[in-house]
Amino acid sequence: MISTVSLRRKIWIAPMLAISLSLTACGATETGTESAGSAGDGGGGKSVSLTGAGASFPAPLYQRWFSEYNKQNPNVRVSYQSVGSGAGVEQFTQGTVDFGASDVAMTDEEIAAVERGVALLPMTAGSIVLAYNLPDVPELKLSRQAYVDILLGKITKWNDPAIASLNPDAKLPDSQITVVYRSDGSGTTGVFTKHLSAINPEWQEKVGEGKTVEWPTGLGAKGNEGVTAQILQTEGSLGYIEYGYAKQQDIPSATLENKAGNYIAPSGESASNALAAATLPENLRAFVSDPEGDESYPIVTYTWILAYGTYDNPDKLEAFKNVINWSLTDGQAFAEELGYIPLPENVVQKVQGKLDTIEAK
Repeated sequence: MISTVSLRRKIWIAPMLAISLSLTACGATETGTESAGSAGDGGGGKSVSLTGAGASFPAPLYQRWFSEYNKQNPNVRVSYQSVGSGAGVEQFTQGTVDFGASDVAMTDEEIAAVERGVALLPMTAGSIVLAYNLPDVPELKLSRQAYVDILLGKITKWNDPAIASLNPDAKLPDSQITVVYRSDGSGTTGVFTKHLSAINPEWQEKVGEGKTVEWPTGLGAKGNEGVTAQILQTEGSLGYIEYGYAKQQDIPSATLENKAGNYIAPSGESASNALAAATLPENLRAFVSDPEGDESYPIVTYTWILAYGTYDNPDKLEAFKNVINWSLTDGQAFAEELGYIPLPENVVQKVQGKLDTIEAK
């Protein structure tokens, strides 16, 4: 249970969250680290700067990786801006960054627009949760129909029978539900709405899927950081965020009905169960919109770093490969504590194989 004192503390730290993870007023955060490569002395011992931009979903993990890599390799500066997957794909396509990041793998059409070619590198995976702010409700179950109807604006109060019947012991208030959604172009939104479209024909017809959609109800906020802060500040709210953000801020998340009809709480284990039911193809694009499995959490995704097929600067390429290889190996040890899923070894090998295909001009 979240106490009133705890909530006040969280409301106070919400702006700090937004600052530390993202400058949400402008939709960006930048993490700069001095790093290079004890694993190959990245950049050949030269000072090299790398810049990336994109998804907020993996930003806490990427920031941790770059910080830890910095401690071991002081030659290369890695800066990552958490601007959302949509902006990340756009900047990557325009060639204004050295790498991009997205929670939705680029489409064939998007890839065709990048003259230098594209290598999609899944780096980690995680769950999308429905986090909520109800101080007297530490646990909450939501059926598939119930959470879709909340997001459609058809269920508007917390003590609605569709919620109350699943939570007979919960002290559900007779108050409005405030939905919080992403206002920016978001891979998290893309994954989430793909799931909603897969499980509900009405959602698919009325709203559909994409990095941006017209939400039927609620308040918008930028980035996972902004949605997290808005939930913390708004009693009676519910919004979708990456599991790591909810875990770090100790925000309760709903237990959701999965495809098998079971109610599954978000966790590393339940997310791993969902990914185990999906096969990562050779092009490393996988969409897990409604996973099979009795114990699978229903909303999971890989998240990708977007690399160019060729790089003009061989020093940058060497440094980039060293950073990515470290993140795929030593860096995976930081995933679970931040709420992400470490990649299985067979996936790591596939990603390293794709990384090897990137060349200098």
